[in-house]
Amino acid sequence: MTQEIPILGLEVPLARLPYVDGVLSAVEIAESAASIAAMQEPCGAIPWTVGEHVDIWNHVEAAMAMLVGGQVAAAERAYAWIPTMQRADGSFPMKIVNGEVDDERGEVNMSAYFAVGLWHHWLVRRDIRFVERYWPSVRAALDWVVSLQDPFGGIRWTPVDHYCLLTGNASIYHSLRAGVALADLMDDPQPEWELAGGRLGHAVRVHRDLFADKSTFSMDWYYPVLGGAVRDRDAFELLESRWDDFVVPGLGIHCVDTNPWVTGAETCELAMALDALGDRRRALQLFTDMQHLRGEDGKYWTGWVYGDPLSADDDEPRNVNWPDEHTTYTAAAVILAADALGETFGHSSPGSGIMRGTSLAPHFQEIALECDCSSESLARQA
Repeated sequence: MTQEIPILGLEVPLARLPYVDGVLSAVEIAESAASIAAMQEPCGAIPWTVGEHVDIWNHVEAAMAMLVGGQVAAAERAYAWIPTMQRADGSFPMKIVNGEVDDERGEVNMSAYFAVGLWHHWLVRRDIRFVERYWPSVRAALDWVVSLQDPFGGIRWTPVDHYCLLTGNASIYHSLRAGVALADLMDDPQPEWELAGGRLGHAVRVHRDLFADKSTFSMDWYYPVLGGAVRDRDAFELLESRWDDFVVPGLGIHCVDTNPWVTGAETCELAMALDALGDRRRALQLFTDMQHLRGEDGKYWTGWVYGDPLSADDDEPRNVNWPDEHTTYTAAAVILAADALGETFGHSSPGSGIMRGTSLAPHFQEIALECDCSSESLARQA
């Protein structure tokens, strides 16, 4: 029987929710999941915040977090909404506002991420009917994604934007491993995805300089590790290479290296990347540091601008939460990070290894394409 506590929508016993001892309790995890559900639209869509747009990647991340946090019905409403936005080619529009398409471009890592969400649902619920229901949508999405792979192994951001984004491609690597795991479960082999994954993994490990330069963003720094393409010593060396550029002790990590602004979602994602490497001490420290962003009722502020206003050479405010909003994706990252860390520092769900990759298909056999992968050659091919 479900334990009765005053948290709206909680559908599983509190004892089954993850927690991180001394940092976040199971009750606090449940409150954060409920805060996401409270911002869910009637159709099932989960916007960044009330009145903001929806994208499929962050929507799926929020659904995963709600499922872990005991908001089962809300999570499954979120999954039911996804196929309603899918187009005939398998793609999804980039931005949806109040149920209407605001940016019709198909975006590859957003379209791919449904695979991660569906595999995560299987790990947590073991509901084969649920997987069977959404497998055709995942399959169509990943078929579309791999159709946009470039000769060097990267996958173009959209069909009309002829460049590849490193963060998005690292996430796609993760999604392809989840997709192959689902294909094995469904007895529906997808060898094209495995070949694409091998090419993509090689590109993320060896040709990071051929992706669009977004090096000011912390996500481009840690996502090759979080997505699983870079592991072991190479992963540690990559994270050490810019640790001091992005990590602010006691506060979290920068979103961009140019501003005194730490953000909660990025901090939790880096914590999960460290957890995947077994560096749980630093993962826990980062997760603990960002809790200053926790607001009332389990909500989380997006970020914090810090610094001495008297010494600033601009007119920007200092020591304030900015933007002035609570975001579903930040709360979702907190819950998923707590679940990952819970294996060591508390209690976790059956889906806690989703970012660690322990339940996914094996890493793809690396495929180094025999092509001229110089920047000039790729520019001519584009």
